[in-house]
Amino acid sequence: MKPTKSKLLQMNNKVLIRNEVETDYKAVEKITRMAFWNFYVPGCNEHYLVHMMRSHKDFIPALDFVIEVDNKLIGNIMYTKARLVDEKKEEKEILTFGPISILPEYQRMGYGKLLMEHSFKKATALGYDTIVILGNPANYVSSGFKSSKKYSVCLENDLYPSALMLKELKPGMLDVKKWFYYYSPVMDIDEQEAQLFDDKLEKMEKKFQPSQEEFYIHSQSFIQ
Repeated sequence: MKPTKSKLLQMNNKVLIRNEVETDYKAVEKITRMAFWNFYVPGCNEHYLVHMMRSHKDFIPALDFVIEVDNKLIGNIMYTKARLVDEKKEEKEILTFGPISILPEYQRMGYGKLLMEHSFKKATALGYDTIVILGNPANYVSSGFKSSKKYSVCLENDLYPSALMLKELKPGMLDVKKWFYYYSPVMDIDEQEAQLFDDKLEKMEKKFQPSQEEFYIHSQSFIQ
């Protein structure tokens, strides 16, 4: 009988999570490109974001991890600093992660969750207590993320996107008040520069697939 994907992870006896090093850069960018290609939109620019993040002031090298399976690099996760600002303009430094990438042939086997759990422990050890992300809830609620509305964390326009989620690394660290979430400016990608970067790489076909419509629905949905 062919083993299930979850059993494949259990059977593998050589999984290594470590910090990214410079010799990983090109491989990580390639993995990110393959993981996101045509997923949210035709093509992708997440690999360009990875390329730009490493030199940005908000990037956190200590929380930049790759995962290897049988000595093969198959995925990565990267963190940047972000901010929560209350109605009195008082700020709280927090974290956000992304991209988190796993090669397509290794997805849905638990490797992404392993990466996240490893990074959560390291982030806690560094003194961080809160992570806020924008993503598909189906991918993150099992790792302890909850709707940001439950913590009164919204965007600057007072909207609570269904994709905006929060995880407490240390429970009870957010005061009972309203917070506005601000991600790092590095996330604001120059689309033209991203295209020029991608043009230098191996050609891949841009096309529509259903996950793009799912992303559109999530990105346009809000909690009242």
